[in-house]
Amino acid sequence: MYAPQRHRAILDALASEGRVAVSDLAERFEVTTETVRRDLDQLDRRGVLARVHGGAIPRAAAVLEPDLASRRGTRTDLKERIAAAAATLLPLDPEAAVQLDAGTSTLALVPHLSERTGAVVTHALDVAQALLALDGPPVHLLPGRLRPGTGAAVGAATVDAIRALRPEVAFLGCNGFDAEGLYTPDPSEGAVKTALLQQAGRRVVLADSSKAGARRLVRIADLGEIDVIVTDDGLAPALRGELEATGVEVVIA
Repeated sequence: MYAPQRHRAILDALASEGRVAVSDLAERFEVTTETVRRDLDQLDRRGVLARVHGGAIPRAAAVLEPDLASRRGTRTDLKERIAAAAATLLPLDPEAAVQLDAGTSTLALVPHLSERTGAVVTHALDVAQALLALDGPPVHLLPGRLRPGTGAAVGAATVDAIRALRPEVAFLGCNGFDAEGLYTPDPSEGAVKTALLQQAGRRVVLADSSKAGARRLVRIADLGEIDVIVTDDGLAPALRGELEATGVEVVIA
């Protein structure tokens, strides 16, 4: 049994049994207890279960986070529309720095940047590579540990680097949003996104309507801590009203 199959079986067992033990899983999968511990550690880092002594228990609101490759191929038309709408919020000042979060929605914004845009800061490897291919604005890649699933730098070094900056505007993605806040499944990603929001002069979130109402493990910020959310016309009118009631500008692409 391959690791992804074990991971799915572990989550299925958690859903039905409420708890899993390392020794039981090792016997069930016919692997060593060290292999099972590595599986559980990986799933814990992804925020989809909680490690406890001897095994694991479910983590509230846990879901498997899609990897970067699978996310790139989903809802691309909407992401391109959202990126085009968000591009109208770019400062056209060569002295104004822009910060781009990790994610496919922010990656779609890259082609809209030009030499008129100031320096661009990012902690996402794919965003930095796409920016370099533009031969446009100067690119600054932040330090940190790269997460395998997202190719984004995370950790204390990344957060500290962000806190030393003051970009004119930050464009962020998220895994879910509602009238109370923004959400992501991974604590290390959440810490980076929170720091981005705290340091930027203006905060713009790019999120298609499939993320509306979705709550994940980590709340990045309250809605009142962002300025604009750019989404699509699939957003329910009632939720749009709730978002605008918090003072957030809602831009429909």
